[in-house]
Amino acid sequence: MNDVHSPGGRGGRPPERVDPRDRDQLAESPVSLGRVAALFAPHRTPIAVVTAIIVVISVISVAQPFLLRIVIDDALPHQDVGLLVKAVGGMLAVTVVAQLLGVVQTWMTTSVGQRVLHGLRTDVFRHLQRQAMAFFTRTRGGEIQSRLTHDISGLQSVITTTATSIASNLTTAVATVIAMVALSPRLSLLSLIVLPPAFWTTRRVALLRRDITTARQRRLADLHSQVEEGLTVSGAMLIKTLGASERTADRFTGTSRDLVDLELRSQLAGRYQMATMQIVFAAIPALLYLAAGFPATSGGMTIGTLIAFTTLQAAIFRPVMGLLNVGAQWVTSMALLSRIFGYLDLPVDVAPPTRPVALQPSAVRGEVRFEEVSFTHDGETYAVDDVTLHVPAGSTLALVGETGSGKSTLAGLVSRLADPVRGRVTMDGVDLRDVDPEDLARVVGVVTQETYLVHASIRENLLLAAPDATDDELWRALETAQVAPLVAALPRGLDTVVGARGHRFSGGEKQRLAIARTLLRNPRVLVLDEATSALDNETERELQAALDRLMAGRTTITIAHRLSTIRDTEQIAVLDRGRVVELGDHDTLLASGGRYSRLVRSRSEAGVLVG
Repeated sequence: MNDVHSPGGRGGRPPERVDPRDRDQLAESPVSLGRVAALFAPHRTPIAVVTAIIVVISVISVAQPFLLRIVIDDALPHQDVGLLVKAVGGMLAVTVVAQLLGVVQTWMTTSVGQRVLHGLRTDVFRHLQRQAMAFFTRTRGGEIQSRLTHDISGLQSVITTTATSIASNLTTAVATVIAMVALSPRLSLLSLIVLPPAFWTTRRVALLRRDITTARQRRLADLHSQVEEGLTVSGAMLIKTLGASERTADRFTGTSRDLVDLELRSQLAGRYQMATMQIVFAAIPALLYLAAGFPATSGGMTIGTLIAFTTLQAAIFRPVMGLLNVGAQWVTSMALLSRIFGYLDLPVDVAPPTRPVALQPSAVRGEVRFEEVSFTHDGETYAVDDVTLHVPAGSTLALVGETGSGKSTLAGLVSRLADPVRGRVTMDGVDLRDVDPEDLARVVGVVTQETYLVHASIRENLLLAAPDATDDELWRALETAQVAPLVAALPRGLDTVVGARGHRFSGGEKQRLAIARTLLRNPRVLVLDEATSALDNETERELQAALDRLMAGRTTITIAHRLSTIRDTEQIAVLDRGRVVELGDHDTLLASGGRYSRLVRSRSEAGVLVG
């Protein structure tokens, strides 16, 4: 945070221009003052104290020029040592008190600001975690990160600086003007004539530099994006395989060259700004000295009064410039809050139950029912349409069908990644919408086709599923998933870092690690969404044998494109455009000569099913 009286040059911060995008954001999603006030309502007392401190600092700081006048006009000419000591002591005391109060104000303001930011940050994070998967599929990951980090961090300067600067600059400006009038009404009138063009000139130059700085920041953002796109694991692989290294380097070179030009223009504009401000600051005192030298305008002014007045006149520039910036800072802050509130106001499609039904994971049998279930992603086309299925506890169900037939969507309803728009999904007769999400996660284990490993060690990735698991339990899960020998052969074993998104391992190795992670939860219901798709035939056979042992006594719903994976399942549901068009075991469906039979025969040589 910037202290109320922090040094920033005699002219203060450069004036700010409102970003048109901020105005558009506020026009689309206005932010009410009541909602902003609600953020600070729990901190009324410290805010009142901070406001009082700001007023005290502003008022006592104005005493400095008056004490300086006493030193010059009275103490020094009359050799009054006692008065000199008192005046100098008073000047020192004013500085010490102002600085100590400034430290307290900084601490209190930052503390309040950080608590408000902490509340916003955690509220947004928790709210987004409650969103259905549809939200994450339609929203760019960078957009979510930007709002959660950059937007909320951008509010820090608003909360800890802008709010206090309004009170500080306003009280300082008012107190300074009153002091100037008290010292010399005539010179005050002259200042009122001279100051407006000085403010206009300085602001015009500052806006020029601001435009150049904005362009430079945008090119810097482009440069950072090019670094991320070209020098990460996925980006480097894509560029190398496309033979685009030279084009990417040329693009980076062009952006860097633009930055050189913008930096030169920025520095020259900055030098121009400083030169202009120095001329202004030199001209105003010169005019005041000139006015004080003429009998018609001096009014018998003493040297001490003149020096005190010029000190006050120079000090008024910073708070007035600060007040000129308030409008742009306010619009910026409201635009940031508008974006943040936009996420907080998102409806929760998969809301936790207000009164969850007690579901003890150890007592769950694992009977799953789909009762006239329908689901749509876009509100128009049904991905799952009027599906009724019964999966007895401990049995197996395979879902097959063409790509886009609704297999993954139907399986996702079991782990409640989404809720059906009609019908219901039950576990042991309990609607999943009435089950606490934490309880359901302990009951249903999911391994998907897209394996995700966090950038941490193998141990940390496994402990995500079972934080209290021992090393023996970790190794047993790895053994069941047919990946223990690989981990044991690594120099650091369980402490080996998997790399960004698990890039250290092959697709099959990552999938087996993900399976081991799921096994640690010992779920009663397994959902295997193409869980062995990345494995070669031999490894897939070994893992399938392990999964067969694990699946004994558990309810298992499998989505697979390999015939070997589903041949022995007790039920096979064939889906087409979200509907179950066939249901039975492998032999029955094959003998019926329907869609399943055609799928099998069309891929009989490869031993796989479409899907």
